[in-house]
Amino acid sequence: MLRGLVEKEGVFQLEPAPLADQKMVALAHDPEYVTQFAAGTLSPAAMRRIGLPWSDVLVKRAFASVGGTISAALQAMEIGWGCTLGGGTHHALRSQGAGFCIFNDIAVAIQFLRSQGLIRRAAVIDLDVHQGDGTAEIFENDPDVFTLSIHCESNFPFRKKQSRLDVSLPDRVEDTEYLRRLEEVLPAIFAFRPDVIFYQSGVDPLASDVLGRLSLTQQGLIARDKKVMLAARSYGAPFILTSGGGYSRPIELSAEAHANTYRMAWQVFAHA
Repeated sequence: MLRGLVEKEGVFQLEPAPLADQKMVALAHDPEYVTQFAAGTLSPAAMRRIGLPWSDVLVKRAFASVGGTISAALQAMEIGWGCTLGGGTHHALRSQGAGFCIFNDIAVAIQFLRSQGLIRRAAVIDLDVHQGDGTAEIFENDPDVFTLSIHCESNFPFRKKQSRLDVSLPDRVEDTEYLRRLEEVLPAIFAFRPDVIFYQSGVDPLASDVLGRLSLTQQGLIARDKKVMLAARSYGAPFILTSGGGYSRPIELSAEAHANTYRMAWQVFAHA
């Protein structure tokens, strides 16, 4: 679906990003964890928490995901916005992976921008149906990073971390209530005065998502994305879009929702 967005609509040009290296990833993760994952020496229990079997391909994928988000962030610093088709791996904590997430690409990208002297303060808007627990844990004692997570309370992870601002929703919340809660909390992001904004745009709040438990429609997700992006454009900080979860049946519904998010980014930022 995203390929079709490129080929048929002529909206985006896709370019492979350089892989992040271990030193970059260790800006936000325990260096020992990074080394052990790359070498394939994590314990079986650690790999079970991640939920994926170790392989050389998985290693490349993990470092490529981080590299894509860093490249999107650098592009955003130049032109005001950037996108990556991967990323949003928000369950990765500082010293371990979880929930199909190995490295926390957004956390690494924030630390990388700081290490280059490009930013001081950052905000993360995480609208995946699952709490961004890894991002919350990595930055829990960092006064210069604002983490917002709007998620389903009864869903994974079952032991939540403390974001700067958590909005826990009951099962089966629909479009109107979801958008109302989003409107209530978005101003806190901009009151924080971040130098850069990352948006984790998981599409698993869809009613068709088998791992979601919320009941948003495609139009509800489009409205969600539009609210976030218009507010970010009005504020004026560089904006980085990553994807996130999406497990609908049929899976084409998730693919269409992801494509709609990137369409909205083009409409909002390319025509600003």
